[in-house]
Amino acid sequence: MLIKNWIDTYKPTNADDLHQALREIMQEIALAGLYRSGFFEKAAFYGGTALRVFYGLNRFSEDLDFSLLQVNKNFKIQPYLKSVINEFEALGIQVEAKTKIKTNQSTIDSAFLKDTGNWHQLVLKGILPQNYPIAVKPIKIKLEIDTQPPLGFVTENKLLLKPFSCYINCFAEPDLFAGKMHALLFRQWKNRVKGRDWFDLEWYIKRGTPLHLNHFETRAKQSGHWPKNKTIKQKDILDLLNTKIKSTSIKQITEDVQPFVANTDLTTIWSSHYFSDLAKKIKFK
Repeated sequence: MLIKNWIDTYKPTNADDLHQALREIMQEIALAGLYRSGFFEKAAFYGGTALRVFYGLNRFSEDLDFSLLQVNKNFKIQPYLKSVINEFEALGIQVEAKTKIKTNQSTIDSAFLKDTGNWHQLVLKGILPQNYPIAVKPIKIKLEIDTQPPLGFVTENKLLLKPFSCYINCFAEPDLFAGKMHALLFRQWKNRVKGRDWFDLEWYIKRGTPLHLNHFETRAKQSGHWPKNKTIKQKDILDLLNTKIKSTSIKQITEDVQPFVANTDLTTIWSSHYFSDLAKKIKFK
């Protein structure tokens, strides 16, 4: 009954709602499986899904992003995946786990979890009622682990309640904000923009989360976006952000984020002027 009660908390009314609920449930089951494997003794959870699960971010997120606590170029996620698969199987769910072949240049070790479509079987087993809206689209979740992370971040244990109670090692909010600001300013997406970066920026500022300046500097120097012999100041970040605001299409970022938010009215106020005013309210530590 755990799965049924878990899905019921989302109150899905159609297949799309159920699909999103199942994705988020799969994400949390995967976190629990990683916890059992001892993964969080070596790594910490960060990114948009970490914000949604543990900090109340009101948007959907797709991937599970992790950072090692110490640089380890030889780290592999593969040994931890069996524990993840076992966690799903204990709940009567079959998933496939595949690792991605890592190039010599990549600092990211990746894997994918894919459901095998047996949510329908849960209906037949009576876990879900016969008239439940069934998601027919396969669900695929990417796990990415930064094996050569910029260090100087702080972590904290956050309580995960389902499928069982455990503590997940996560980046602290100021370091999450530093990582998000780095992504927003320097993400290389060619002509594309990521509206989720701007949604998260707004969320951090409205929440009053301070940005960890030193961790941002470490990230910017490691990525080659800031001189290694120069200290970054608050004004430098604000200047970079205001330049980014002026060059960003508000229409494009609004369109990009809409599939990830339930209430699209939240973005109606977005404009270059609005983000410029928001930038003045950023706090630093």
